[in-house]
Amino acid sequence: REKAPNEFQDLLQGQPGIFVKSNGSFGKTTSVYTRGTSSDSTLFLVDGVRLRSATLGGASWQYFPPELVERVEIVRGPKSSLYGADALGGVIQAFTLDPKQDRTGWVEAGAGNYDTQKTAAGVGGRFGNTRLSLSGLHRETDGTAVVTDGDDKGFRNTAGVGRVVHEFDNGGEASVSVFQSQGNTEYSGGDIDFMMRTVGLRLETPVSHYWHQSMQFSEARDETDNFDGTDVQVFDTRTRTARWINTLTFGVHELALGAELMNDEVDGTTDYEETSRTNTALFSQLRLNFGPADVQLSLRGDDNEAYGNNTTGGVALGYAFDASHRIRASYGTAFKAPTFNDLYYPSSGNPDLEAEESETFELGFSGHYPVWYWDAAVFQLNVDNLIDWQPGPSGLYQPMNVDEARIRGVELSNGVETNGWRADLALTFLDPENRNTGNDLEHRSTQTLRLDLSKQLGEFSLGGTFVAANHRFNDADNEERLPGYGTLDLRAGWDFVPGWSAKLSVDNVTDNERKTAKRSVYSGGGYYITAGRTAMLTVRYDFQ
Repeated sequence: REKAPNEFQDLLQGQPGIFVKSNGSFGKTTSVYTRGTSSDSTLFLVDGVRLRSATLGGASWQYFPPELVERVEIVRGPKSSLYGADALGGVIQAFTLDPKQDRTGWVEAGAGNYDTQKTAAGVGGRFGNTRLSLSGLHRETDGTAVVTDGDDKGFRNTAGVGRVVHEFDNGGEASVSVFQSQGNTEYSGGDIDFMMRTVGLRLETPVSHYWHQSMQFSEARDETDNFDGTDVQVFDTRTRTARWINTLTFGVHELALGAELMNDEVDGTTDYEETSRTNTALFSQLRLNFGPADVQLSLRGDDNEAYGNNTTGGVALGYAFDASHRIRASYGTAFKAPTFNDLYYPSSGNPDLEAEESETFELGFSGHYPVWYWDAAVFQLNVDNLIDWQPGPSGLYQPMNVDEARIRGVELSNGVETNGWRADLALTFLDPENRNTGNDLEHRSTQTLRLDLSKQLGEFSLGGTFVAANHRFNDADNEERLPGYGTLDLRAGWDFVPGWSAKLSVDNVTDNERKTAKRSVYSGGGYYITAGRTAMLTVRYDFQ
């Protein structure tokens, strides 16, 4: 939390296998490409609850506040056999604050250029067998221009997280978690009122020494009122999920058997031909360990009333040569579901669409030592039935299963921690090819780098992040080339008296204007751009 960036996307940009594109800074539309797959092929979970728009397919990454997150986990590769549709590229899960025995509360306030202001507070602790936490945040800014030669566009966000966890004497646990973010963001031509919320109820109970079961009931909402200067378009989507997992252990081996029922509903000003769909699934995962070798097998079947049946699975093998070195190999299949817009949008939806399907091969090798580590992975991902907009029988454009893609990549990471220094380096080399045309898939950089460096000096801390990416193409024909970029962010912290601390962050120190996408002539032409140099000073008090 103390090292949280100003936007959630800054945590992800440049991590191995991940590229992020945004149409401007401060709460503007953001896409996350994991291993070269489309943004709606990365599943986003908040405390285990799937969060996305059922009409658009992807998550609203730009509205998620990093200050309310305790940690983020990134899993690369196909995970549809565990999570169902949309985990084709990988899974990103944010875990909100979980109270510990010594946590009681905190308050902070900050201000920066572009008339940016932030206030946040949280309380939490343990009371017998019950843990409780509650935290909230308000941020607002006048923003900066999001298009070349454009006006400043603001952003306002109020968010909160609450969690209650009760531990039973038999080793079981019951928990309730709630997350909500709402506000307004301006863009070139209008503004959007947004609200997204997750509610999750989880019950974990041991049946015997060898049998453990977990049940989760959740609801996620993504709601927007989009004003384009003339009309208001309302898109409200709701996803309700019931998930039941039974875990059986046999010594060092483990078998998980589960079932899931998920229902999507849409409402708003757009008259969709269908406004709900239900998906039922059965899934299993077997994990075996034979000393230095381990095996993982997974299998899942989904039955969706809108786009039919899909079966996915995977096999992964690992072998530890010694305490430090390990090799791994895996093969997995996944699928991405057509969205409500793909299937039912008036005058353009295609109800005959099939889900995109993929297969991924991966080989990795890693080394872990007392003060440093390294990891290398090579992979190839083949995607069939890519959904693309093409002229239909009537001459109007509509989504169709037409394209195939082959994405090859190498991911390298290295880290060291010694004498108060911490350094992490990530490199990604990507070959995202449209097999129909031989061109690169649009908006994917083929080379990215991220370097994080920090140093603790008593009550002072210093740190910096450098992220770079080479050129990429704005269009499928590879005729509109977007330049590469490199940005440097610096930060400093000071624990000036017990309980009190201050943090100064300066993003994009060199004040580069980064072009993220080219606008169509119908939108006025030019480019979407990110903010220049951004500074933020925050003061925080932690009380016991």
